[in-house]
Amino acid sequence: MALELMMITNDVLVAREAENAGVNRIFIDMETLGKEERQGHLDTVKSNHSFEDIKNVRRVVNASELMVRVNPMNCESKGEIEKVISCGADIIMLPMFKSAKEVRKFVDIVDKRTKICLLLETSEALVRIDEILEIEGIDEIHIGLNDLHLSLGVDFMFETLSGGIVEYLLCKVRKKGIKCGFGGIAKLGNGDLSAEKIIAEHYRLGSKMVILSRSFYNSKNDDDVSVFKEEIEKIRKYERSLVSWSEAEFEKNRLELVDIVRGIVKRRRECSGN
Repeated sequence: MALELMMITNDVLVAREAENAGVNRIFIDMETLGKEERQGHLDTVKSNHSFEDIKNVRRVVNASELMVRVNPMNCESKGEIEKVISCGADIIMLPMFKSAKEVRKFVDIVDKRTKICLLLETSEALVRIDEILEIEGIDEIHIGLNDLHLSLGVDFMFETLSGGIVEYLLCKVRKKGIKCGFGGIAKLGNGDLSAEKIIAEHYRLGSKMVILSRSFYNSKNDDDVSVFKEEIEKIRKYERSLVSWSEAEFEKNRLELVDIVRGIVKRRRECSGN
């Protein structure tokens, strides 16, 4: 198994290089409603992509799939979804849903014209997951750790992984035969909680998808192109090593991840005085 790697970009040059490097999906992000209010205090990517970006990227992307995240369900959703489909999206992602009613309406509007990916990132959707999974027509579910941790009121997004919430959700989704994934990763070897630890959890939990962080490719010079390809190959090489891991090795990695997350949370609380 190799994880499907997704990259958020509206830059046609970056999209082309990502496809050449083996990135499985190019991700256009149209979501703006409520995002600044939720994540304005965080160092997260807040895109301002357009319908024209979908058309432009569609022209250069062939082997990779083109996924578009639309806004949460609202009175303008039907028109937005129709236009996204006409611009050439392969997959449409619905963020910030809270009920089965919203998901059912979304599925009905898309009407099997593209694949459907739900971005599960609210506490309401977490609680109502069984009812949501009864809906026919859901192709994929990706768990968004950033907004989910905000919705749950915890300090660090990877607490949802270390605390078992992600495992709980993925278990339910997989039992329904629906493809699932969660979160994102930075380059291997970076940060207190390394991508290696997170990727091993993807394998342990049967996750199929992950988003590449903006650390992978931000500029357009020739050096970045070669480095970008090298970083993707590092991920693939590490994935190949995981195939031979035993259950004990995956459990050891899980426990180490839990300890690292606890340490990060403790330091954050000490810095904030809580």
